[in-house]
Amino acid sequence: MLTDLHIAVIGGDARQLEVIRRLSEMDAKLSLVGFEQLDHVFSGSSKKGINELEFSELDSIVLPVKGANLSGEVETIFSNEKIILTEEMLKQTPDHCIIFSGISNQYLDAICKEANRKLIKLFERNDVAIYNSIPTVEGTIMMAIQHTDITIHGSNVVVIGLGRVGMSVARAFACLGAKVKVGARKLEDIARITEMGLYPFFTDDLMKEVSDADIVINTVPAFVVTAAVISKMPLHTVIIDLASKPGGTDFRYAEKRGIKALLAPSLPGIVAPKTAGSIVAKVISQILIEELKQGKE
Repeated sequence: MLTDLHIAVIGGDARQLEVIRRLSEMDAKLSLVGFEQLDHVFSGSSKKGINELEFSELDSIVLPVKGANLSGEVETIFSNEKIILTEEMLKQTPDHCIIFSGISNQYLDAICKEANRKLIKLFERNDVAIYNSIPTVEGTIMMAIQHTDITIHGSNVVVIGLGRVGMSVARAFACLGAKVKVGARKLEDIARITEMGLYPFFTDDLMKEVSDADIVINTVPAFVVTAAVISKMPLHTVIIDLASKPGGTDFRYAEKRGIKALLAPSLPGIVAPKTAGSIVAKVISQILIEELKQGKE
């Protein structure tokens, strides 16, 4: 339980509602900033403006997935208030205060460092990435069905990368009956692909492996699906790029050649915001129990 912990949830989208619900159920005291247009009332929570927040009482601050922009503005869809998070605000918090954000940038890193407050970037954690691979896979399957005129069963699928998402995607498409090739750079990943019963290849050979591809799924945050690679694909190939923006695909050349290429980052928040929020909430509550609650006992 999170009894006696005071947490400020600042901004966010539908995913944050699940975070608020979970923290409320665990008996945390919540201050909600950027939610005045939200009709639902959560037990133990109060809506406040950013200037009404008592930073000196906070044990933790939960920011949206995107954190804050380079000007310090925190995005929210439940408010018209302009919310700016500053270094001075963080310096008012107790020394043990933990800041949570999905991702970060130079601004957020800098103000947390200057204020000497711990910043946890949730989307860089293995546990969050693995949990998120589940809705990502389902969203990828949905896109494959929507944008092709063939069944996944029997299709030729090329997955680039065997990270946390790549492994889940490759396994799921194989279970649906696709003929799956997986490209990787490391020998240990080639061994794992072989152990999974899939066809392995080194990503340097990608041009040779896409000649019969129906679906190409990129999970690598690097420019790997180049014009040269796309030139070897059949015209009916659909590219689904799951890497973070700007993706790893030459979208300009794909369009020029008439190949459908879709950039699809942040699928969990799009196809399953409740699940995505539940994942974030679960990890946040676990961390708070471990790092803060124990220190107060």
